Amino acid sequence: MNSMISILIVDDEKVVRDSLSKWFREDGYQVGVAEDAAAALRQLQAKKWDIILLDIKMPGVDGMELQQRIKEIDPGATIIFITAHASVDTAVQALKSGAFDYVTKPVDPDYLSHLVSNAVKQRYLANENLKLREQITEISRADEIIGDSPQMQKVFELIKTVASTDTTVMIRGESGTGKELIARAIHSSSSRRYFPIVPVNCGAMPEGLLESELFGHERGAFTGAQYRRKGKIELADGGTLFLDEVGNIDMKTQMDLLRVIETKQFSRLGGNEVIKVDFRIICATNKDLERAVAEGTFREDLYYRLNVFSIFIPPLRERKGDIPMLANYFVKKYARTMGKHIHAVAPEAMDVLMRYDWPGNVRELENAIERAMVVGKEPAIRPEDLPFQLMEKRSMPASGSLAAMERAHIASILDQNNWNISRSAEILQIDRVTLYNKIEKYGLKKPQ
Repeated sequence: MNSMISILIVDDEKVVRDSLSKWFREDGYQVGVAEDAAAALRQLQAKKWDIILLDIKMPGVDGMELQQRIKEIDPGATIIFITAHASVDTAVQALKSGAFDYVTKPVDPDYLSHLVSNAVKQRYLANENLKLREQITEISRADEIIGDSPQMQKVFELIKTVASTDTTVMIRGESGTGKELIARAIHSSSSRRYFPIVPVNCGAMPEGLLESELFGHERGAFTGAQYRRKGKIELADGGTLFLDEVGNIDMKTQMDLLRVIETKQFSRLGGNEVIKVDFRIICATNKDLERAVAEGTFREDLYYRLNVFSIFIPPLRERKGDIPMLANYFVKKYARTMGKHIHAVAPEAMDVLMRYDWPGNVRELENAIERAMVVGKEPAIRPEDLPFQLMEKRSMPASGSLAAMERAHIASILDQNNWNISRSAEILQIDRVTLYNKIEKYGLKKPQ
């Protein structure tokens, strides 16, 4: 590894340059020498040096001034000062100006070799950290938000505006519009992107479990708590806590959450240790929180804490111009995962997509394309591959009654999702128990 590291020795004493270059060449390093600042700058213009051993006292431009010029040429250069005139003030000034360390003359070869070795390790770790950050940034851009409609352009502008701040964000919109994707886009564009975004689905857990999920618990805090468990708030330290369906949080947990937002500290359930946290909150809801506040089911003070900056995601039926772009994106996505050579949506199939109102929004469109990719044949998705033929037949029931229309819509959603109850209930914006009751009420049966 030493053979890959280059060291430039800058010292006006020839004996120092010769002895140091000999030591480091024997250790396998690439070594260059310079007798003054002018020679050093020429070396720096010619190539990039990993480690620079720099004498402080030299005729003309001294080491401290030369360091500033080096940093202008290569901000990442690692500099170790060598001086026969050491003092506390000199050492402090050298380290404050960005030096890795300093040694005094006469130089101990073993100590200097150890110091250079540590500098090499730190430089390696810094480079690895930079690579990881670049990878994280690249990964965070993998799931792009698709859409070029005026409504989505406004959303993109709002994301750009708020991402650079630490402001709490409320994302509003119907189920399936992509609220979590917007939250992740804000996080990945923020200074917190190198820390995790921790999602919590507040609508999927009963109140006791949600409290434990958020705050964690100590062993023995309640029946079944056999070990200590960190909560999502603690896991989000340094990053972002994404509270999905925040309107479903019970009143007690609302009060506890408000306290954490205000103090940035909390205790696990059953514990006394005060844990300090630093996180940003992004929340999402499809509920009318203003009405919930008026009805007393959502705390007004928490509402104002959460609704600092609001982003509304328009439903797909209001931005149908985005449908072709979204459909083609999903086709490419599932062509890769399924290994199929379907790369487009036939024009007549696209007409079907454009005529439909998409009550389940983008999530429903993705589900429809995924199903079409499973049953479709190369090279393009055709109308018969889409799950809308049954829907169109059922869309205008003979009786025209509201119950008949509801029965037809529920049947079509179930068919689209291959009778996946959880997914169908989510698209219909009802719970599974309600969906089972309606299936029984209307006598619906899964096709054999």
